[in-house]
Amino acid sequence: MRLMFLDAPIRQQRSTTALVIFASLWLSLAGNITLWKNLHALPELSGWEGMGFTLAFAWIITCLVTAILSLFAWRFTLKPMITLFLVITGFATHYMWMYGIVLDTSMMVNVLQTDVREARDQLSWRLLFTVIGLAGLPALWLWYQPVSSLPWVKQLLRNLGLCAISLGLAFGALQLIFQDFASLMRNHTQLRHQVNPLNSVNAFLQLTIIPSDKKDGPIQPIGQDAKVSHVFSHAHNKSPLLVFVLGETARSQNFSLNGYARPTNPWLAKEQVTSFTQVSSCGTSTAESLPCMFSHLGRQSFSSRRNEYENLLDVLQHAGYAVLWIDNQSGCKEQCNRIPNINTASLQVPDHCQGDECRDTVMLTRIDAELAKLPPERRARGTVVVMHQMGSHGPAYFKRTSAEFKKFTPECTDTSLAQCDREQIVNAYDNTIVQTDFFLSRVISWLKGQEKSHATAMLYVSDHGESLGEKNIYLHGLPYRVAPPEQTTVPMITWLSPGFEQFRHVNTRCLQTQRDKPLSHDNLFHSVLGLMAVKTTVYQRERDFFAACEGR
Repeated sequence: MRLMFLDAPIRQQRSTTALVIFASLWLSLAGNITLWKNLHALPELSGWEGMGFTLAFAWIITCLVTAILSLFAWRFTLKPMITLFLVITGFATHYMWMYGIVLDTSMMVNVLQTDVREARDQLSWRLLFTVIGLAGLPALWLWYQPVSSLPWVKQLLRNLGLCAISLGLAFGALQLIFQDFASLMRNHTQLRHQVNPLNSVNAFLQLTIIPSDKKDGPIQPIGQDAKVSHVFSHAHNKSPLLVFVLGETARSQNFSLNGYARPTNPWLAKEQVTSFTQVSSCGTSTAESLPCMFSHLGRQSFSSRRNEYENLLDVLQHAGYAVLWIDNQSGCKEQCNRIPNINTASLQVPDHCQGDECRDTVMLTRIDAELAKLPPERRARGTVVVMHQMGSHGPAYFKRTSAEFKKFTPECTDTSLAQCDREQIVNAYDNTIVQTDFFLSRVISWLKGQEKSHATAMLYVSDHGESLGEKNIYLHGLPYRVAPPEQTTVPMITWLSPGFEQFRHVNTRCLQTQRDKPLSHDNLFHSVLGLMAVKTTVYQRERDFFAACEGR
């Protein structure tokens, strides 16, 4: 009798409407703690008026979530849909709270394309506790509730009525605060990406359900008319050899070559390099930036493209060059699909690899063997090697450096960066820049060893930057229009051997006078073609930053 009494309130049947309202309140209030925190910190929302605005905003979110869930308020679909919303909200809340990032479309793509090594770095007990607290326990309660059923016509009418009422209440509340709401969204655009679960669900739908606006069909060829100009003299049997180092998560302002107070570039400082200080990225994540970097379109046109095209590496192959991609990251995002490529994930090289992760220097242990596999007739014309770094990939910055490169201590050794002092985070990150500096110096050393048979050069540029706690934002991946400069300003460094300067008629001293000129990833396609003396109709000289120094 006692047990029946205790179970009665728990096991009573719930209507779909009641479950929708319960779920909407939980998702909107508990799932938006980051949004409420950020709103509270805004000076324009202080006092009672600010509290009233926040309550109205919460009411609007609750009504909109209710409207969405009401469409799925059927006995056999409601629980799975609410559970999906809970899980998405749980993960989004963790990353928004701990790192200040949002799960928009580009971040979703980045997540889906990550590998096991990167995913493992994101796992933590705090993530587990957040997901269990926000999603697991409510989902457990939800599935324990018996759901009452209605004839399908009555259920349909109830669902449509609940949806209409919810939308009406949301619209009414919006009218009351519209002026303040519009001003706030205009002045703080990042807030629109922090609304759970609406923003994350919208991103999910755009990737999975909503049809893409890109046309189906084969990859469009470009640069098939490419050929090598006569400016390359092959005297003494020398051919051009370019190593293009694709950096990861390096931000320009932490390079001492660019004026950073800390000595993060001790090895490159000894080389005749040019470090460009004002370079903007195509995106704020690898999945977004990397394909754009190798495209001829430029960032604006790339984002609105209707077709997929061949890339820089294809054009270099059309010109007759040997091209090789060596990857120490999560893949080439389909940019190396049509050229010889190798991933270091399966390598176990002593002194370079530990577990399933290798330092970037492991790529130099493979380069000679992999180059030997390329067609000799192409190598005789010239070679371009792309090395894709692990670089400074976070949040486990401390994993990216070996003991001898931990110059700045103490380091943050917690993947939940907000739990560390900012000094510790910066220390761990700066050590990754030191490690990259050493790697680039080794690349230059290797290139110097090739000078008897090649005119050698190196180009280094990162895919995107990184936030290290500025304005409580960590990592990267914010929508480009609201991303801070720490995520969009990247380092770019060139090194040209004397032989390459002679053959290509490009002077390093001249390049150094151009180092503060505003540049972007839009310049890469054309600058690499120009540097390698490739003539083609898709080449645009005005975008080639080497052209200003040609012949000088």
